[in-house]
Amino acid sequence: MRNLLIIGAGQYGMVAKEIAESTGEYGKIAFLDDNNPVAIGKISDYAKFCDEYDSAVVAVGNSDFRLSFIKKLFDAGYKIPKLIHTRAYVSPSAKIGMGSFVEPMAVVHTDVTIKAGCIISAGVIINHNSVIEEGCHINCGSVVKSGVQVAARTRSGYCDLFDNDYHHRSVAV
Repeated sequence: MRNLLIIGAGQYGMVAKEIAESTGEYGKIAFLDDNNPVAIGKISDYAKFCDEYDSAVVAVGNSDFRLSFIKKLFDAGYKIPKLIHTRAYVSPSAKIGMGSFVEPMAVVHTDVTIKAGCIISAGVIINHNSVIEEGCHINCGSVVKSGVQVAARTRSGYCDLFDNDYHHRSVAV
């Protein structure tokens, strides 16, 4: 059984932990965080835990930090899993990038591509043939219409509708 290290023990970290627990794939799950007492160490300590934890994800809202730290973890030798809640629907033809999370009740439909380091929140619908570029956070209840490409590092509001007329809008992180 694998062991998972989660970078960030805040709200996204707790979500990542619950998703990982839902899969039953991890024997041990722990956090690194600079400010949370539940953490077993500081974020900068990540290299010290390679022997004990084979897998690691970054559960931090800032997409630039998330993407850059995924690379650091990968370079340090960690496997970077995708975390898909057992109550999400992900089409067999969908491609989910490393370090991405798919929360419960999300729908990722036929031939969708979600690139590295994305957060697909609860209740999101990503319709067929769409592409979610790296580092995006598609927030609860948002809908991505078929054939849409969402720009890298986009963070949607709640219940946004993405279509071909959608122009890059981002909530400040």
